[in-house]
Amino acid sequence: MTEEKKTVKVPHSLIVENRKLLTATGVSNVDSFDEQTIVAYTDLGELVIHGSQLKINKLNVETGELSLTGEITSMTYTDNKPAGGLFSRLFK
Repeated sequence: MTEEKKTVKVPHSLIVENRKLLTATGVSNVDSFDEQTIVAYTDLGELVIHGSQLKINKLNVETGELSLTGEITSMTYTDNKPAGGLFSRLFK
């Protein structure tokens, strides 16, 4: 018998201090990062953080904590929807 891995949903929150420090909870993974963009996954969707001189100070996917510093210019969520755009819906 195989064991199923249970995922525990952690509450998601964002705290931004003076657009220089971001602390997030409920982060399940970080897909990619560089000094301008960090892409993180949460239970509520993909979170894309844009800025300059961005640096991840702490990432713990077991507890869902992410902490970063830099000049934060924007944060955007995208929904956890299946792949496919306008044309895939038009030509069903």
